[in-house]
Amino acid sequence: MEPQPFEAAGEKAAVPVRAAERATARAPGRRARVAAAVVPAAVMLAVGLWGVDRGGMWRDEAVTFQVARRGVPDIWRLLHSVDAVHGLYYLLMHAVLAVRADEVFLRLPSVCAAAATAALVGTLGARLASPRVGLWAGLLYAVTPMAGHYAQEGRSYALVAAGATGATLLFTRAVRTGSWRSYGLLLGLACWLHEFAVLLLLAHAVSLVLVRADRRVWRGWACAAGAVVLALLPMVLVSRTQSAQLAWLGPPTWRTAEGLLRAFLGSGTAVHRACFLLALLGLAGLAAPRGRLTLARVCLPLAAVPPAALMLASQLSPLYVDRYVLYSLSGAPLLVAAGADTAVRLVRRHGRRWFRARGRVAVAVGSALGPLRRPRSPLAADTAAPAARRRVPLVAALGVAVIALSLLHQLPLLRADRNPANRADDLALVARVAAQKVRPGDPVLFLPAQARNAALAYPQDFRGIRDVALTAPVAGSGTLYGEEAGPTLLRARLARLDRVWVVVDRDLVEGRWSPAGPSERAKIALLGEDFVPVEESMGPYSSLRLYVRKGEVSEAPGIPPVPLPPHPVPR
Repeated sequence: MEPQPFEAAGEKAAVPVRAAERATARAPGRRARVAAAVVPAAVMLAVGLWGVDRGGMWRDEAVTFQVARRGVPDIWRLLHSVDAVHGLYYLLMHAVLAVRADEVFLRLPSVCAAAATAALVGTLGARLASPRVGLWAGLLYAVTPMAGHYAQEGRSYALVAAGATGATLLFTRAVRTGSWRSYGLLLGLACWLHEFAVLLLLAHAVSLVLVRADRRVWRGWACAAGAVVLALLPMVLVSRTQSAQLAWLGPPTWRTAEGLLRAFLGSGTAVHRACFLLALLGLAGLAAPRGRLTLARVCLPLAAVPPAALMLASQLSPLYVDRYVLYSLSGAPLLVAAGADTAVRLVRRHGRRWFRARGRVAVAVGSALGPLRRPRSPLAADTAAPAARRRVPLVAALGVAVIALSLLHQLPLLRADRNPANRADDLALVARVAAQKVRPGDPVLFLPAQARNAALAYPQDFRGIRDVALTAPVAGSGTLYGEEAGPTLLRARLARLDRVWVVVDRDLVEGRWSPAGPSERAKIALLGEDFVPVEESMGPYSSLRLYVRKGEVSEAPGIPPVPLPPHPVPR
């Protein structure tokens, strides 16, 4: 082989060496980006699976459970009269509960969706800032009590959050590449899981205003947004006819907004204050140059615009419940993590100035001692860079340790959330009491009709009972709780009974509300006229009472009757 000049050989050899160095440099970055998604997802999965079978469903979960086990034609019939906004979710859960109908499978899609959301938050942070910010943000999302609460709820909200966060990730890509199709498809799917996800379009529009996007970007986004709105229009038209379902809501107040802020930024005064200050620091990205899609410009609108829009709209027609904007939670931990990263950089910058000042003194001393100074090893430059790189994982690990401490601080709240008694109600408790007291063939009256939810969710505990008010099987009725007899037929049925068990709402017993329907008011009136309560098993949310016809008992035990105000009292 012909010998090569020294310089030429060195230059040729340098090409593969530099390529290997670039590949080595890219590998840690790739691993860090993967870790920013995988580690939060694993933590969220662990938090979600911890105590997922808590042994009790509350009323909304029970609705999911009993509706999803109906046939598809029966579900379709139901959606024409009620719960159209949950139609796609009910069909999904119909397939899931066909595998196994229990509380674990009821909540498993929400657990998996919450884990996916934590991964997407981490990925979004890594894309808009750095893998370190993504890792911190994803872990903050995973340990937030609000995320853990809805990860264990058999409703659609965790799935909507995953879809909305994924759509936001695709939004950041579409702004850069101009490809909006995937963004529109995923956001449209999230809106069909719950129509209020459409408010995410407002958040993304504000992001484009903050970026001062050019006409090309606005045109692409507008086409995708228009397609989402058109696809959602049929659901909006149907759900408007079902707006009576939200009649129990009131307009939100400043305390409502404060409560949501605390839910987004963690419970406990210390955690909340620290996260609030860091989130403010994370807003520094709003001052970036024009055209740059920073984390602050994406996540501030994501966290603030949908809740604010829904609260303002609710001043005219009450629509706001915090779970309807759960997807906005994704923006809060990203702002907190960005603020923490900014704080680290500020500390490092000021620390570097301090060390530079000390270095100048050391150089002056070294110059004076020049002949006595030991010559520097040529390997020093090679070892300095890896040492600097090792400081980055060390800072990331320190942030993870702080998040772990916040988890320990909030652990009592997470543990309490796994107690069925801390949910809105506990239908399993009602069912257990009924299984002990009520025998097959006994007549049972549900007051109001929604109290039948316990029997629909736990039919084994009500097996063989005679439902006094029900006129047709619930599944084929196109209603959530079945069609009930009118006042005349109800009077005739009760006239043939000497004793009847009544499952009654505690709010109704204690006079906090009174139903407006004629059948419900007839139940209360007939029980008061012809029967007297002789036995009662009180629960925190419902009561099981035994009513006996007047004259059949010589002495009543003093249980107060269900009050019937002259006019209905709203809940």
